[in-house]
Amino acid sequence: MFSGFSLLSLQLFVQRFRLTVFLSVFISVPALSDIPEAANWGVPGTVVVGGDYNFPPYEYLDSQGRPTGYNVEITKAIAEVMGMEVRIVLGDWDDMRAGMNNGDIDVLQGMTITEERRKSITFSPPNVMLQQSIFARKGTAEVKRLEDMRGKQIIVQSQGSMHDYLLQNSFGVDSIIPVTTHVDALRLLSSGKHDYAIVANLPGLYLGKELGLSNLFVAGKPFTAGGYTYAVSKGNEALLAQFTEGLAILKNTGRQKEIYDKWLGILEADESLPWRQFGLAALVLSFVLLLITGVVTVWNRALKVQVDKRTAELHDHQKQLIQADKMSSLGVLVSGVAHEINNPTSLLLLNLPLVQDVWRDVRSVLDKHHEMEQDFRLAGLDYSRIRDELPLVIEEMSGGAYRIKRIVEDLKDFARNSKEGNDELIDINDVVHAAIRLVENSIRKSTDYFTMNCRSNVPLVYANAQRIEQVVVNLLLNACQSLESRDAPVFIDTYYDEKRQNVSIIVKDQGCGIAEDNLGRLTDPFFTTKREQGGTGLGLSVSASIAKSHGGFLEFSSQENIGTIATLTLPVREKQSD
Repeated sequence: MFSGFSLLSLQLFVQRFRLTVFLSVFISVPALSDIPEAANWGVPGTVVVGGDYNFPPYEYLDSQGRPTGYNVEITKAIAEVMGMEVRIVLGDWDDMRAGMNNGDIDVLQGMTITEERRKSITFSPPNVMLQQSIFARKGTAEVKRLEDMRGKQIIVQSQGSMHDYLLQNSFGVDSIIPVTTHVDALRLLSSGKHDYAIVANLPGLYLGKELGLSNLFVAGKPFTAGGYTYAVSKGNEALLAQFTEGLAILKNTGRQKEIYDKWLGILEADESLPWRQFGLAALVLSFVLLLITGVVTVWNRALKVQVDKRTAELHDHQKQLIQADKMSSLGVLVSGVAHEINNPTSLLLLNLPLVQDVWRDVRSVLDKHHEMEQDFRLAGLDYSRIRDELPLVIEEMSGGAYRIKRIVEDLKDFARNSKEGNDELIDINDVVHAAIRLVENSIRKSTDYFTMNCRSNVPLVYANAQRIEQVVVNLLLNACQSLESRDAPVFIDTYYDEKRQNVSIIVKDQGCGIAEDNLGRLTDPFFTTKREQGGTGLGLSVSASIAKSHGGFLEFSSQENIGTIATLTLPVREKQSD
């Protein structure tokens, strides 16, 4: 509804509560002449400080009728550091100005500097710069400069800075309508009378929001009306000097900034607060993910120790040999996908629906704000752009998280002990897809040119899916490790030989190749050309044993500096009895 306050954060709750209570009592505040204590304000040694009773958040009366707000806290702090006794009295602004003129009020604690006022009033240095806003009913033309209000009827607070300013510089306005309070100005405008109201920016936004004046909007960007100061009548400069000195002390000690941030700072930054909180949440999430990654790294190292331990037991039994090789391959895989393990994935899947809900709730408010303000920027981007792109970003993040979860589950299946039998009817295309998901990170790191061709005419075969998957993983890892540049490609293909009634999985690379003397020893246990890189020489030996146990075979052809072709062949056969 109002510029700068369409995204009020939860941090405004306390201040809005104070204001709500204030609005329930301010309309019955008596005029200065009706206050019984008015005749006793001039207590010897006590400085009477006056202000406006309905100018939140700068100064207003709380539910007990006590002065509160930014100006009040600043005045009390000045009195404390200067050792002064002050009495703060809030009432109609007209009465406060009259009280200073006749000597009942010593100091006004919130007055804007104008050249006309300087003729009879002395001002302290400003402690804040007060901004004014031009409010209008929806459907009214926006105002880019004061001259655009020529011929219009303008509502202002009587004896306020804008009242004084327009009297001196009318800009050709049709008439000036003075009212007692900002609330009167906004209500009168909302009721359909006159054209514009000029009121202080923060009080106007505050009051319009709380009164539910939904037909009003800020017709022009806020503009600075002048410094907001302490003021005394001419001849009372000695008293003003004490306030000036006290204010300087508060600024130098940082206390003025604390009071400013409490009452005003959060409001001025309100537009960006939800995104700051969103950014803070992202920062916290990043920290948590980093911590989890560290835990996964430690876990990975511990896993590698276990792999080494299992490798030492390979001579005991063929089943132990196969399981140890699986764990060795698993150690390589886990080191490449440490950031894709369960904990960070679960955290993303838990929080992304919340982010989607937050966006859905916030978007309607942002759209209203966009309608009034045209376009504005969030996170450095135009809202008209981020409005359409952010849901897609969240959706892509959610899809990526589910993809990670699938990869982790594939990894668990790979690491799990396989069944002894080979009596499962499987689609080798599905096995190839699962194996690629497991080693996808290694493929991405090794080559920019990876091609998969899973043919549709390949029949189902009886085999153990996990053990065949283990062979394909070994062949793909070997192909990636043989590459000498990212420009070298890797291919994987499935093929059905109808004449021979067998299916094949073919892995080709254009890597360093294998020397002819070593080609016949590739499936020998513990033979490896990569022992310096941690190779055990078990992968292809185990893979050949798995192929043989399925009635198939594993064969290789290679040329040095040209590449290698590895082919796993399995028979298409009927289910065999145990």
